[in-house]
Amino acid sequence: MWTLTHMISRKIITASVSGSLFAVLLGLINPFGGTITSFKHYLLTFVLATPVYLMYSFPFIIVYGVLASIISDKLSRWISAKLGAEKFEIMISAVLHLVFGLILRWYSLGASLLFFITDRLLKKNNREYKLKQAMKSLAIPFAVWLIFIGMVWIEHIL
Repeated sequence: MWTLTHMISRKIITASVSGSLFAVLLGLINPFGGTITSFKHYLLTFVLATPVYLMYSFPFIIVYGVLASIISDKLSRWISAKLGAEKFEIMISAVLHLVFGLILRWYSLGASLLFFITDRLLKKNNREYKLKQAMKSLAIPFAVWLIFIGMVWIEHIL
C-alpha cells in the first residue's frame, strides 16, 4: 500500500543519492580555483571542491528538492488525470522537475535532472521505502564528505 510516508521516504533517499552524486559530478566538471596546470592539480582541486559543493548543495537538495519533487509528482498526477492522459504523467513530472530546477539555472537544473532520474529508478523498483531507510540513507552524503575530507587530509600530510 502506497502512502505519503513511503513517498517522502523515497524522496529523502533520492536526495541522499542524487545530492552526493551531484557534488561529485560538479567537482569533476567544475573544480573551482585558478588555472589547472596538470592532471595532479586537477585531481587535487576536484578533491578539495567536492566536500564544499556537498556542504552547500545537499541542504538545498534535501529541503527544496524533496518539496519540489513531491509537488511535481502530485501536480503531474492531477494534470494527467484531468487530461485523461495517464501515460504522459512521467513527461509532465519531468517538465515540472526541470521548471523547479530553473531557480539557479544550470547548476540547479542539473541537480533537478539527477534527482528526477534517481527518483524514477527508485520508484521503478516498486518498493515501499520506510522512514528508517530514509534516515539511514543520510549516511551516504556524510560518508562521501568524510571520504573526500580524508583525501584532503592525507594529501596535506604527504
